[in-house]
Amino acid sequence: MAGSDRLPPEPGPDAGIEELQADIEQTRSELGDTVAALSDKLDVKSRAQDKAADTREAVVDRAQTATAAAKANPAAPVGVLLAGVAVIGFLWWRRRR
Repeated sequence: MAGSDRLPPEPGPDAGIEELQADIEQTRSELGDTVAALSDKLDVKSRAQDKAADTREAVVDRAQTATAAAKANPAAPVGVLLAGVAVIGFLWWRRRR
């Protein structure tokens, strides 16, 4: 634990029943939060699914951005295609020599 995570002071020896019960409830709540956080951290399948969903969203976003850019400037994809064909042709020519 970090040094800044200080626990609240426990009720003193002269604390009443209500204070003790409130402290117990707070401790139970904090323990429940800790168990839930550890459970989430150890659930590898769920974390992998979350990561896959994030990646899928990023790919879809990039595809939509690329599609919008291609529609805005239709010459760009043609230029990329021609450059790719030129590189493949050059490599094929070099290999045959």
